[in-house]
Amino acid sequence: MHTRTMYFQDYEIGTGRESFGRTITETDFVVHAGHTGDFFPHHMDAEFCKAQEFGQRIAHGTMVFAIGVGLTAHEINPVAFSYGYERLRFVRPVHIGDTIRSRTTIVRKEDDPRRLDRGRVFEKLEVLNQHDQVVLAAEHIYLVEKKEQQ
Repeated sequence: MHTRTMYFQDYEIGTGRESFGRTITETDFVVHAGHTGDFFPHHMDAEFCKAQEFGQRIAHGTMVFAIGVGLTAHEINPVAFSYGYERLRFVRPVHIGDTIRSRTTIVRKEDDPRRLDRGRVFEKLEVLNQHDQVVLAAEHIYLVEKKEQQ
């Protein structure tokens, strides 16, 4: 992890980054269920899932989101912070043994209506599986300081 200062004016539409991969394990399922209390059978009961649409357990969408976001967190920008996520969709199931990675792309910027010294940077987040299929999509919003005008 490293620090990189980028002001609002430094962000360019269309730029992006891609993370390394991470293989999802049964331990991930169990730990996430324990943290959240979500022991829904679609995530935890292999026998139940054999008779369901996907034939096997599916990852918690919130777990895929959390891991997918975590994969992007390798750089600290001291003049920006997360304002939240919008348009979150669980596009395809993730199973034990799948390897996911995250891809981000800056899609737009706008002034912040309440903070004249900041702008909003909108970043498309896509979590992909080992087949390059999008499994999760969301929009991440950053509040970013503007450079002082000279």
